[in-house]
Amino acid sequence: MKKNEPCNDDLDCMRIKSNNFLFKPKISIVMPVWNTDRIWLSAAIESVLNQVYDNWELCISEGGSNEPHVREILDSYALKTDKIKLKYLDHNKGISGNSNEALSLASGDFVGFLDHDDELAPFALYEVISLLNKNGILNFVYSDEDKITDKGIRIDPFFKPDWSPDLFLSCNYLCHFSVIRRDLINEVGGFREGYDGSQDYDLFLRVIESIEEDKIGHITKILYHWRITPSSSAFSCKAKPYANIAAKRALKDAMMRRGVKIDEVVDGLSPGTYRVNYKINNNDMRISIVVHTQGDVKTLDDCIKSVLMKTNYTNYEIIVIISRTKATDKSAIEYYSQIERHPKIRVLEFSEFSGQLASSKINNYAASKINAEYILFLDENLEVVDSDWLSSMLEHVQRKEVGAVGAKLCYSNKKIEHAGIVIGVDGLPLYIHRGFPASAHGYFNRLQMVQDFSAISASCMLTKKTLFLEVNGFDEEHLGPGLNAVDYCLKLREKGYLIVYTPYAELKYSKSIPPSHEKNHMTEKVYLNEASYIREKWGETLKIDPYYNPNLASNKNDFSIKIK
Repeated sequence: MKKNEPCNDDLDCMRIKSNNFLFKPKISIVMPVWNTDRIWLSAAIESVLNQVYDNWELCISEGGSNEPHVREILDSYALKTDKIKLKYLDHNKGISGNSNEALSLASGDFVGFLDHDDELAPFALYEVISLLNKNGILNFVYSDEDKITDKGIRIDPFFKPDWSPDLFLSCNYLCHFSVIRRDLINEVGGFREGYDGSQDYDLFLRVIESIEEDKIGHITKILYHWRITPSSSAFSCKAKPYANIAAKRALKDAMMRRGVKIDEVVDGLSPGTYRVNYKINNNDMRISIVVHTQGDVKTLDDCIKSVLMKTNYTNYEIIVIISRTKATDKSAIEYYSQIERHPKIRVLEFSEFSGQLASSKINNYAASKINAEYILFLDENLEVVDSDWLSSMLEHVQRKEVGAVGAKLCYSNKKIEHAGIVIGVDGLPLYIHRGFPASAHGYFNRLQMVQDFSAISASCMLTKKTLFLEVNGFDEEHLGPGLNAVDYCLKLREKGYLIVYTPYAELKYSKSIPPSHEKNHMTEKVYLNEASYIREKWGETLKIDPYYNPNLASNKNDFSIKIK
């Protein structure tokens, strides 16, 4: 906070700069009030009065509180400035109803939302307007946030990713501080009754459907302080159990509006998170599971048996890629002949590809020999944990906007090996949450939620064959197993496709250390050469990862705050 947030002198400079903005729209702060604690209500209002950007109004609806101090405080502040608009209700209309009453007072170009016991940073509105002056097409702006205790101590900073449509369907991570064009809110009808506790989630879902993704802006600064009280969901999501029900209803409504077929919306793996179960379009979608073996029959057999015995989705085949020059052992030759008799298994022989780039060539060769609609590249050292793993990946890759899907991969000690990849230091892959317990929630539950990433591991990657061929598969000339998956995912993202991670597909390595990822079996020189090629090829793309946050350390996978 000391290194990154403005001091009093900085705030004074912001006041001067804000007067020189070319675009100075009014922001209406909407705040429904009901029986708020005296101290917190005053703190919330003061945080608006202290804004360095001054073209605002505070729209308050008072929902028939039975605590006399509430009206006293509101009246006293309203006498100080005509920027505060008050509306007293004769009875409590609930969160949604009270919010709509406050919204009816708004006259600004944009609307921001403040809970009656929370606080805005004094530079919150300044940062929003500063961004709007840089990018005038934005319709929805959100920021990072933290929590504030009853003693005024700030804790739990939440440094969010940029817009991630799949993460947003897993939880309302946009939340605070959100500012939206008022005409868009009016167009969708404001807040809806029956969604109390998740009324903002429901509103955001409807608003975002009406705008393009490039009109959603993210400010990577903490502009909002969420008060921790026993009755607040900042304290515990159990404080408002009805909010959970409303959120799932809002998500079901959203899928129906969008014409997306789903089976159900259920609670997620972490409290306050959700899972949208997409309906698999049809069971005729065939998947070829490509397994390249290094010749260890026992390892390969364990992998194949786990797939055959633990996979609920049935329309798949297993393509085993072998090198006859390595399969000189009689028992290995017999084993390959035996498994080839299985109706779901094909064995393909390839010419001897040697060197660090062999894996890229082998996988591309396999892709050219299959007719299935989808290809799943699978490391032979992995074994299936969850029987729904394949359908959990297929439900996403079938979506037209998705290019590839990755799974939760664990070491044999039940620690995370892969749960999504972001771009780290010098453009190198950073496997976030690696080393966390597989059952851990992770950073703000991100380990256990479906979400979008810059890349996923090729150790278990499901993709569309047409896309794989369209972008020429894995790079055979420059990249081996360490970075070919990152390059492939970046090629898909360049074409506008999403890369999705799902924790509902879980596999584990049969050995304590996976033998074929990152730098293993690669010399340091080769890895550095590949990294240099990646940096040269992708340039600016690698400087900022949209699914990470610049306030987080890019050389650690535990979401540590960056030390500047």
